[in-house]
Amino acid sequence: MADVGEVLMSVLSTIRVPKPGDRVHKDECALSFSTPESEGGLYVCMNSFLGFGSQYVDRHHARSGQRAYLHITRTRKKEDDSNSGSGHPPKKKPTRLAIGIEGGFDVEQDQYEEDVKVVIWPDRQEVTSEDLATMPDVVRERVSLSMAGIMAADSVSHTLQVQQWDGEVRQESRHAADLKQLENGIKIPPSGWRCEVCDLQENLWMNLTDGKVLCGRRYFDGSGGNNHALLHFQETGYPLAVKLGTITPDGADVYSYDEDDMVLDSKLPEHLSHFGIDMMTMEKTERTMTELEIAVNQRVGEWEVIQESGTTLRPLFGPGLTGMKNLGNSCYLNSVMQVLFTIPDFQNKYVSNIDKIINEAPSDPTQDFKTQVAKLGYGLLSGEYSKPAPDPGDENGASEPRGDQIGIAPQMFKALVGRGHPEFSTNRQQDAQEFLLHFINMVERNCRSGPNPSEAFRFLVEERIVCQQSQKAKYTQRVDYIVQLPVPMDQATNTEELQEAERRHEEGDSSAPTVRAQIPFTACMAALSEPETLTDFWSSAVQAKTTATKTTRFASFPDYLVIQIKKFTFGLDWVPKKLDVSIDVPDTLDLSALLATGQQPGEELLPEVAPPPLMTPDVEVKGILGSHGNEEDDSLYSPLFSHAAPVLDDSTVSQLCEMGFPLEACRKAVYYTGNTGIDAAMNWIMSHMDDPGPDRLPQSSCCSSGPGTTPTESLSEEHLATIVSMGFSRDQATKALRATSNILDRAVDWIFSHLDDLESMDVSEGGRSAAESEGGRDPPPGPRVRDGPGKYELFAFISHMGTSTMCGHYVCHIKKDQQWVIFNDQKVCASEKPPKDLGYLYFYRRVAE
Repeated sequence: MADVGEVLMSVLSTIRVPKPGDRVHKDECALSFSTPESEGGLYVCMNSFLGFGSQYVDRHHARSGQRAYLHITRTRKKEDDSNSGSGHPPKKKPTRLAIGIEGGFDVEQDQYEEDVKVVIWPDRQEVTSEDLATMPDVVRERVSLSMAGIMAADSVSHTLQVQQWDGEVRQESRHAADLKQLENGIKIPPSGWRCEVCDLQENLWMNLTDGKVLCGRRYFDGSGGNNHALLHFQETGYPLAVKLGTITPDGADVYSYDEDDMVLDSKLPEHLSHFGIDMMTMEKTERTMTELEIAVNQRVGEWEVIQESGTTLRPLFGPGLTGMKNLGNSCYLNSVMQVLFTIPDFQNKYVSNIDKIINEAPSDPTQDFKTQVAKLGYGLLSGEYSKPAPDPGDENGASEPRGDQIGIAPQMFKALVGRGHPEFSTNRQQDAQEFLLHFINMVERNCRSGPNPSEAFRFLVEERIVCQQSQKAKYTQRVDYIVQLPVPMDQATNTEELQEAERRHEEGDSSAPTVRAQIPFTACMAALSEPETLTDFWSSAVQAKTTATKTTRFASFPDYLVIQIKKFTFGLDWVPKKLDVSIDVPDTLDLSALLATGQQPGEELLPEVAPPPLMTPDVEVKGILGSHGNEEDDSLYSPLFSHAAPVLDDSTVSQLCEMGFPLEACRKAVYYTGNTGIDAAMNWIMSHMDDPGPDRLPQSSCCSSGPGTTPTESLSEEHLATIVSMGFSRDQATKALRATSNILDRAVDWIFSHLDDLESMDVSEGGRSAAESEGGRDPPPGPRVRDGPGKYELFAFISHMGTSTMCGHYVCHIKKDQQWVIFNDQKVCASEKPPKDLGYLYFYRRVAE
């Protein structure tokens, strides 16, 4: 075996020192969830700075030719319970709602012993720091700098977690400087406060305008107040309130209901003095909102918050029973991905083919969507990470095992799917339904060839609009992935009980129970299927605005049906609120009665006639009349119609134009779809892009450089090549550029927003469409959808706890081998009483007949 010094000298040119901007992956394998704490540790390539677990480092060496790797292993230190003689002080509890700064949550709180050495492939020769001391200066300096640079660099996962985040940074309220305070003679005593409505003695807030002392919000777990301070703001508009019990000479908790945030009040001493409160003599008697939030963050995920009627839940381990670490408000992502990888389509696409996917991965697999999804799916289903987590110890030494797993931390996955998104790239809580649609959209983009697992959810919706004056109908179809189920609160079966509880709350009865509205599932389905009245429908049959009814039905039934309960709504004051309801969601579902029937025998369709020119206020009518009118008559007269011109929805026309469609095409689309919205108009445009004759949409006119040019002469070859390189055919790239005036950014946005229509062009592996390869054959119309019987069985649901989708906590229940299992981030347990009536998203699969 060659001398290790000579080997190092031979690979010295490939060893790099990290520079600012280099991405150093020293915490997680690019192809698995191995970490420095895993068996075998982590190997970081000293050239690309990609990390690999022991099972993938050989593969990277073979493919890249790189030989020098920094091997990092970490083992947890054994700590004495009392820390006596250890030289280390006991761990401090966080006192500040912050990460990575003094007093905040310490992300490096677990103490590890770290071992670092260089390993040279293929003979796995090891070089320690001590070994370097005996080597030539040029070798010692380069290798030592690289080792130190890698270890000192912020890892990508460390950066993504936004390590220095301070949740206590507050802004000055815009109301503070000129706050109106009433001269009502109210003086607040230094203690003995009670809510003026319900006599609650804790979580009390004093309004800084009128001095009213009222209780705070009710928290998602039922604790807190009765919302009387919030209700007072909604009635009066008085914006600022101070939390009694938090007032000290250093300040107090001030909340702005108008700005919906904790704020600063630079005039707080003056505002308190108005009601007889001397800040300098006050002492803290209540936990601040920061302290309450810290307590919540310390207990998030504990069974006490989401336990099922106090039952003891049995932890589960094994394949398909792997927990996911919460990366900071990532429970929405965890719940959605747990459910998706229960579905065979996603398993077959990503997990069954993981070896092929990894072998075909690009040089930087951390940025490859297919690789990272496959990595996540394998991590969840293999069982390799479904093992009990080591007990980190407890300050009192009295904790009981809670079923935590080692689990997986989907840091690379979250970073990749959230990249560039204004919400999913942050650490804020998100709506699970919005993330599900976002992920489906990403799957659609990345499945231009081969099986598309999102097709399992895709279905067609038929909308039938009937003009009530002519009784003629119009049929349109659109693609959807989720059924949004309305919640008819007026159909509650316990109305009297709700009214009684409300009456007692209004009277200040603190012992009044919280009553949840009981809504029959059948009432929700009836609300979904009942006809909707359109009051401003432009009928082409009567050439005027009239009333129409719109009925929505399934034109196809998907393999997997997702139902969203529309629990989140807005009150009359536009304040977001969550409906506290219980719905008896069934285990089996038959939607056969909601199957669309299409045009009925003898039913007449609304005619498609060309619309008259669109009139706007700045158009001079006299210039349009021509021989059809006179200068004394300011009314519009069209040679086609004897009635007034239709009033088209200008906002819809503008939106379509912004997407790159020609103005006349936009006007026609809005007209032909009867002002029924942007989706219907866009579908109309896409289905008439290739219409022959003089009324054909002028899709290429905006791209033409002048008379006599061919349809592609004005298109940039560079733009075409860029879009083709993304996996689209030249025909599709041409269509997108023509529709967007040859502007690349708009063309990319356009092509991804019209995937269903472009899929009908049938892209092949070589990047050419079937139309190109088969002599211009007409593509099959419409997107690909699966169809079958409308009978389903429930197999999973996602529940949300909290007052808004932007806060609270998500968990999911999945039925595995006839046993309901609850997935709560890193905890996976057998469910005793799954709360199926309180879910937010429900997942059904088709029942085979």
